[in-house]
Amino acid sequence: MSFFSHLHKKAGKGSEPIKTQNLQIRREVVKPIAKSGISKVTAPSSKRRNVSSSTADRQLSVRTSEKSTADKGYHGLASRSLKSRSNGRNKQPSPAPPLFSPSSEDNDSAESSEGPRKRLKISSSSEPDLKRLVRSKQAFSEDDKGVFAMVHAAEIASLEEPNKFNAAFGESSTAGNIFLQYPSASQQERYELVAPNDRHKDEFKPLEDIIQVIEHVARYYLPEADSEALTNDSTGLLRRLRRSITRRNEEDFQDIIAEYNHAIIRLRKIGTIAKSLDGKHSLELALIKRILDQTYSRTVSLRVASLKQYQNGTDNVYGELLPRFISKIFKDTGLKSEHLFIDLGSGVGNVVLQAALEVGCESWGCEMMDTPCDLAELQEREFKARCRLWGLAIGDIHLERGDFLANMNIRKMLPKADVLLVNNQAFTPGLNDSLLHLFLDLKEGCQIVSLKSFVPSGHKLTTRNMGSPVNLLDVHEKQYFSASVSWTDAGGTYCVARKDSSRLRNFEESVA
Repeated sequence: MSFFSHLHKKAGKGSEPIKTQNLQIRREVVKPIAKSGISKVTAPSSKRRNVSSSTADRQLSVRTSEKSTADKGYHGLASRSLKSRSNGRNKQPSPAPPLFSPSSEDNDSAESSEGPRKRLKISSSSEPDLKRLVRSKQAFSEDDKGVFAMVHAAEIASLEEPNKFNAAFGESSTAGNIFLQYPSASQQERYELVAPNDRHKDEFKPLEDIIQVIEHVARYYLPEADSEALTNDSTGLLRRLRRSITRRNEEDFQDIIAEYNHAIIRLRKIGTIAKSLDGKHSLELALIKRILDQTYSRTVSLRVASLKQYQNGTDNVYGELLPRFISKIFKDTGLKSEHLFIDLGSGVGNVVLQAALEVGCESWGCEMMDTPCDLAELQEREFKARCRLWGLAIGDIHLERGDFLANMNIRKMLPKADVLLVNNQAFTPGLNDSLLHLFLDLKEGCQIVSLKSFVPSGHKLTTRNMGSPVNLLDVHEKQYFSASVSWTDAGGTYCVARKDSSRLRNFEESVA
């Protein structure tokens, strides 16, 4: 009798001798992932003034002629910085002058710094996937003028909601619109210069979002010298931008954004940004989180209260796994761009989107609750727009509605899956048992990630239970740490099970 026949057969006769084999869950202790932070600017509470890219060009041409002396001085700073890093090696040719000019008053400001801010190089993947191409060719093409549907920041934070937002640069300001250029050839994003009032401090902060975009472009898209011109703690554009906020100087703020926009457009047109992306095969977690956060804040955050409408004691309880934890799961399972990922109970689609961006793989999700499904569809549309703004290629995304036990598209994809995620933290025993039988369709080697083990503690393989699907799973228990899930700040354990029929086959042969 084939060993698979035992999976659909009742237990053997009671008179037969029982042989056992211990099926242990392996526990793996891992070190916490170090947190990486990006400094945030608390936006104070802008004159109404619209700055387009053409206006930015005119402003820059005037400013450049006025500050040629400052540019030369900054070029010297960049050269000295590069020289100090050479540690006595042969002198290299000086780099081209950075595209960003420092403020002359910053050079003798009392607000000194210990030195230039270091570039962060925190990869989300320990082993780069050489088949993963991160740059989207469509995003760098000007064939369609880079215009597409998206949720602009000004649509979610403006003076149209006076009970939530105030003019960011003071009561006398009219909170004008400003346009921000992303690294791709896509349209600019429109912001209204407002800040949340004291009663709504957790609302979206436009100025902070602008700062974060520029920080991430500097760190992950630009060569060293141009990145330094943005991030240098003494003379960088970001420092000047923060000072304009602190001083509530809207005119300076808009001038600096115009300068930034002009420089990013030029760097893209001469191929600098594309070249930088073409040399990458993975994306840093901080950049991934920024894109996911932008997507979430423009879609789910506006309707988050609706996610709290669930019934305790049922399988329909909503909870999210957070990006750092998800990134760890991708590493633990070795998920690559050529693989297929499925999330059963995908909620608002966060994990599906992260897999498509971080790994670049084909990513599927299935959710049965209507509200999370509606929000997942909003997120998918905005996420694709965001990735195009950032110039990044993503894997194919498929979000399914309905019961994942019965959804035909999911059933068709299960035999092809390489990694399956099941957040079964709140699933009933009956649903977990049904999932076990669903796993029979998985291919050998497929990995199943769950919050609770599908293999009971102390389970032993015997001649009486040879038909149980749990005997096909080789389980490793792992740890996740604080701030990994939405329902608690505490850490916990999760399981990675690999479908492996060899143990059952060997045991069957031993009792034949």
